[in-house]
Amino acid sequence: MDLYKGWKAGPPHPQFELSMPSDISEISPFVDEFIERMKGYTCFHGDGSDIEVALREAIANAVVHGNHEDRTKHVHLSFRCEPSGELFFIVRDEGEGFNPEKVPDPLAPENIFAEHGRGILMMRTYMDGVHYEHGGREVHMRKKPSAKPEP
Repeated sequence: MDLYKGWKAGPPHPQFELSMPSDISEISPFVDEFIERMKGYTCFHGDGSDIEVALREAIANAVVHGNHEDRTKHVHLSFRCEPSGELFFIVRDEGEGFNPEKVPDPLAPENIFAEHGRGILMMRTYMDGVHYEHGGREVHMRKKPSAKPEP
């Protein structure tokens, strides 16, 4: 399956959309391949670990909470790299959506040992901007370019 049929490698500022079935076992290979392609074809500079963590969380939330692991539904990832070096990501599910304001604070004492609830916090920690649209079915994330090291 060619996940990258929507890839527009118009160097050095590509944009593309791709999707995967709502299956937990598909997340790691999907994100791994995406990160390698992003590093190779974009204006991105850095190791990508922050982006990788945020994308894994956003996609896992879409698979588990959005699409309820229904393999007939897909998770869609859109990516854009601006000439400034700023990166934009949209993860969209085909579920009913949710209200992010109603998600319990994972740092509250009563939630410290909860099994769920840290994904949104992690996305907000590792990305420079995170917001939701379309009733919570889309998470929009932004990563500013890191300062280039002095030669």
